[in-house]
Amino acid sequence: MQDAVRRLLAEIGEDPAREGLIKTPARVEKSLRFLTSGYRLKVEDVINGAVYHERCDDMVIVKDIDLFSLCEHHMLPFYGKAHVAYLPAGKILGLSKIPRIVDIFARRLQVQERLTNQVANALQEALEPRGVAVVIEALHLCMAMRGVEKQNSATITSAMLGGFKNDQRTRQEFLSLLRRP
Repeated sequence: MQDAVRRLLAEIGEDPAREGLIKTPARVEKSLRFLTSGYRLKVEDVINGAVYHERCDDMVIVKDIDLFSLCEHHMLPFYGKAHVAYLPAGKILGLSKIPRIVDIFARRLQVQERLTNQVANALQEALEPRGVAVVIEALHLCMAMRGVEKQNSATITSAMLGGFKNDQRTRQEFLSLLRRP
């Protein structure tokens, strides 16, 4: 990977041997390995047995989960917040596992639409709840720095499964709770 970065630096007109760029290939490799670490993680390994049998059937929400990802079209960052909810059906998940699941899929080359659905489907598979809802709001540097150059355009995606898709009241309760400070 470091050789590819050196070639890339030369292609854009830089001198890869310049003092400030000598260690750049190693830094870029380390950075990309971290930013794409989701390819090397499995949901079941991250959950690590933190599914508990509980007679809880009320909505569970973890909101304002910071996320950072790379757009698969330009390899530029997009970042924002994920809001995740589920309706337990006899099983609950350790709360810290929800942001970790978001990170698994965010730390891959992504499109926001797929990321939203991957998080929802992973929770559905892991818990078999009565429903899952995921809303992601993000800013895309591929839109802000280049192309249309719209710095304040946010993209919002949602995935609603089970009770969140089929029951308008449940969906509305979730969305209204997201608006609370």
